[in-house]
Amino acid sequence: MLKKYLIVFLISMVPLIEIRGAVPYAVGFELPLVPSYIVAIIGNMVPVPFIFLFARRILEWGKDKKVIGKFFTWCLEKGEKGGRKLEEKAGRGLYIALLLFVGIPLPGTGAWTGTLAASMLNMDFKKSTFAVLAGVLLAGTIMLLASLGVFGAISLAK
Repeated sequence: MLKKYLIVFLISMVPLIEIRGAVPYAVGFELPLVPSYIVAIIGNMVPVPFIFLFARRILEWGKDKKVIGKFFTWCLEKGEKGGRKLEEKAGRGLYIALLLFVGIPLPGTGAWTGTLAASMLNMDFKKSTFAVLAGVLLAGTIMLLASLGVFGAISLAK
């Protein structure tokens, strides 16, 4: 059982998969929901401070390196593009927009991209981390409900 929780934890740390993959994994392997959800949230949030504080610096350092340059440039462009899009749409509600950006479980909109965008926009660390956490909670809840078939049951009830 501990091994499966460790897998949930590690899946939730993987960029682009994050909690969106960890929760369905836990449901599929019939792990207890509350502990699995908590483990997935913790795993998804562990990289956030490191991304916020160091990712931009590392990406800028590596963008002109031979082997990693293209990937690092792509990451920088993705973060800047996400940040600009977030800023344009949000205006003064930037932190709520960050929460929703992270919380809507679509490819490329998780904690990694949201935190990188917040870093690119020089947003406040504490407020950004709280918005990302709230977004991770929202995404986890949506994925949990989807994994349990709640949305399918709603459509059948109509």
